[in-house]
Amino acid sequence: MALYAVRTTIGQEKTVAESLKTKQKKHGEDIYSIVYIDSFRGYLLIEAESEEEVKKVSYGVPHVKGVVKGEMDYSEVEKFLEQKPLIEGISRGDIVEITSGAFKGEKARVIRVDESKEKVTVEVIEATVPIPITVNASAVRKTTL
Repeated sequence: MALYAVRTTIGQEKTVAESLKTKQKKHGEDIYSIVYIDSFRGYLLIEAESEEEVKKVSYGVPHVKGVVKGEMDYSEVEKFLEQKPLIEGISRGDIVEITSGAFKGEKARVIRVDESKEKVTVEVIEATVPIPITVNASAVRKTTL
């Protein structure tokens, strides 16, 4: 079992990962895991028996640019796989973008951070009436105005 990288269109990593998962289930290829990492843009990591298996499952999938030749060493991607608290780096007064739910795509200002529950209370910036909304930390991404 080894780790391989697949090049994708930037911003389409999640879509490609879901397509590969569906295709892998249908054809029963020897693929053990498919990982996309936000900070590793334009690439997916696939854990598989061989490079040929990765090529088979990725052939014909939209937004796949190709398979990087050769195996990757786990030490090359360890820094991307470290688990960090979702709430890390978000504090009161920060501007965030809501990434899921009814307010997806809206910019908001953080008014409260609950680190123990990993919840963030925000107010949508462009709302006529500012209403506090509490969302999971995974549903926001720190940004600028």
